[in-house]
Parts: sequence; C-alpha cells; structure tokens
Amino acid sequence: MRLPSDLTSEVGREAPEGPSRKRNPRIMYIESKAGGLVGGARIGRVSYSRTFGTLYYAGRAFQSLKGSGFKANYFEVETGDHYWISGPRRDGEDRLYVSNLPVHIDDDVREEYWTEIRKQPEHVSCATTRGFIKS
Repeated sequence: MRLPSDLTSEVGREAPEGPSRKRNPRIMYIESKAGGLVGGARIGRVSYSRTFGTLYYAGRAFQSLKGSGFKANYFEVETGDHYWISGPRRDGEDRLYVSNLPVHIDDDVREEYWTEIRKQPEHVSCATTRGFIKS
C-alpha cells in the first residue's frame, strides 16, 4: 500500500497514451483517505480523460466512487485507496476535517495557486498552506 507521502514521488509524470490521453488540466486539492479521515494532502494539476471518467495526477489514475465512499469521492485505480479530490477553496480550508497538517503545493502550480485562486501573491514562495488559511 502506498503511503500518503507517496503523492510527492511522481509529480509531473505523464498519463498513459491512447484513447484516455489526459486533457483539460485544472488545479485541484487532493487528500489521501487511505489512513483515515485526515491524510497527506496536496494542491496540484489534475487532468481528465477524454470522457471525464478518469482523473490523472502524478502518474496515477483516479475514478469516481459515485457517492459510495465514506468521506472520499475518488479511488486510485491501481491500489484502490480512497481520496478526496476537489477544486481548491479561496480561503484555503480544503480539508474536510480541521488539521494542523500542512497542505503541500506543487511547484508547477504554486504561483497560479497563490495569485489566481487565493489572491495572496505575497505568499507565492510558500510551498505549503500552513499558517495562511484565512484570507
């Protein structure tokens, strides 16, 4: 089983070639629920398959639980681990449960996240959301 910290190991890896080739990239909040209600979390660029049935992030494929998950809305196809994946909130309060764990921001989306989503360009050098929750 992959640990939530493994989300950092394959950032930027391309999705598989073929009919499901990724498209329509969007910045999203991705939180692992494999270890319980609060897990490792990231802000990163997620792509969709042509049919929007599969999400891709860091070389991994995720499919919807279609409402059957407990505090999770997607599962990783390879491992079956559950995740909460959603658009990032402007106020930074993306976690379903309050936690002092940081939310890591991928380098390739950091500037766009702080300037376009959070509207806090002064924090563009910050690699986590810790300490910057309220806007």
